[in-house]
Amino acid sequence: MRIAIAQINSTIGDFSGNREKIIAFAREALEKRADLVLFPELAICGYPPMDILDQDRFVELNIRAVHILQRELPSELAVGVGFVNRNPYSGGKALVNSYGILQGGKLAFEQLKTLLPTYDVFDEARNFEPAREWRVFEWKGECVGVAICEDVWRETTVPGTSYISDPVRQLMDAGASILCVPSASPYIVGKLKVRRALAERISLRGNIPLVYLNTVGANDSIIFDGRSFVVAPNKVVQVFAKAFEEDLVIWDSAEQPIGRTVPESCSDTPLVFKKEPDDPFKVGLTREELDVLEDALVMGIREYMAKCGFSRVHLGLSGGIDSALVAYLAFRALGSDKVVCFSMPSRFSSQGSKDDAAELAQNLGMRYVTLPIEPVFTSFLSTLSDVFEQRPFDIAEENVQARIRGTLLMAFSNKFDSMLLTTGNKSELAMGYCTLYGDTNGALAPIGDVFKTEVFALCRRINEKAIATTCTAIIPEAIITKPPSAELRPNQKDQDSLPPYEVLDQILKLYLFENLSKDEIVARGWDGELAARVIKTVARAEFKRRQAPPVLKVSPRAFGMGRRMPIARSIYELETTQE
Repeated sequence: MRIAIAQINSTIGDFSGNREKIIAFAREALEKRADLVLFPELAICGYPPMDILDQDRFVELNIRAVHILQRELPSELAVGVGFVNRNPYSGGKALVNSYGILQGGKLAFEQLKTLLPTYDVFDEARNFEPAREWRVFEWKGECVGVAICEDVWRETTVPGTSYISDPVRQLMDAGASILCVPSASPYIVGKLKVRRALAERISLRGNIPLVYLNTVGANDSIIFDGRSFVVAPNKVVQVFAKAFEEDLVIWDSAEQPIGRTVPESCSDTPLVFKKEPDDPFKVGLTREELDVLEDALVMGIREYMAKCGFSRVHLGLSGGIDSALVAYLAFRALGSDKVVCFSMPSRFSSQGSKDDAAELAQNLGMRYVTLPIEPVFTSFLSTLSDVFEQRPFDIAEENVQARIRGTLLMAFSNKFDSMLLTTGNKSELAMGYCTLYGDTNGALAPIGDVFKTEVFALCRRINEKAIATTCTAIIPEAIITKPPSAELRPNQKDQDSLPPYEVLDQILKLYLFENLSKDEIVARGWDGELAARVIKTVARAEFKRRQAPPVLKVSPRAFGMGRRMPIARSIYELETTQE
């Protein structure tokens, strides 16, 4: 049987647009003599629909789209699509996450999703009822089993998750000769290796090929990387779809692989996460992983803009490394003519930073505007002088500068309908090293899930590639080598307020990704006072993150949807467990 994998980008709630895209890809699949074309999980309504599922109109339009597809799709082609349906069982939630196969003008087959994740960004058990039965679709001499996304992740070790049902085993017992896995699996660094290892294990166990098809695009914070593939029981990946792009690839169960084969970087080698031998950037990421991370962030910006209705962006370009990286990512996502960079110097801004920002904007061909904030800052200080009671200059005056800059950037946003990009990184956001209504202003934080050490690594890698092709660095070397500073007071350095980033980021990963307490972090070899300081600061800054823009999720646990924490609480993680 010839199977087409249609890796498409669905927009949440765009039923006509998603439907037209499905029809176009199905027709292309038919031209390539496919017998079955498969689309991703919830391709008709977009993923994740979240609580918009409470609106009956949304559900009805989604079901109506299925009925229209039944009439408009080629009748000789079997087409698999994901959609939301009404619960067919007595009792339980009102809706189900369904995958239907349309053929001959009717819904010929339907399989419901069994395992409904409630961790990280997922909250499917809130809306859906799980499957209670498992069947296969017989077509062209094959028995096709459908396991929707999480249904194949049962064997993974997700903290706090334990599934009773085993839908893959149920499908194999039902006689599946091919296992299809329509998914909306978010990108994080290294995720492809995990997917492949999981697919190989299942394929080998059942001695059947596994067709893994993933959605592509981005919705809000979540980035979908595509990279669909087919793996055989001998662990050979037979076809491999593009990363971060819509794509259609063909696989024939009876012939040699047709279409693109897996890239060399994803060939049949042990799937072990490891550094490159020389670990050039000291962050545990290979050059290839940094390149993929860059591509993910670029697509995340582009998708967020397009789906929110913006055509241009702007940002504050300080001469620091964070804003330099965001400017470069915006340039890649949109081109130089769609990005405006603002320099907003104060009395504390160094000439070097101003020069570095101007040089970067010139390198990228972007419009660069200078708006000095000194007159406004002086006016603010004059107005506040009596209220401040002649107290010494401190964080209050520092934050005034950030809020002036935030006001100017938002004014430009309102006047020209331009989307403001926030330039803070994950390390700063974790520690609350940012100003509410100042440098946290904006519609999207592209690098809000990227640690500071990873920011440096990305910038070094960007320059490394640029030098290899043009012999010229894109990001001025001074931006990468100078000590990071907010420049809100004389001679200020980030390390005056924060531990060294190479230390801070390691402790943050233990606390945020592994949920370790202070004692557990100390047991890993870190200083107790430092661990306590980091944990306390992260907890106390939760109110800032609750009001910050959404970040593009690229790590196992991003702030926002992926880490929902109470603001008012006791910091119990600091308590010792020793009697």
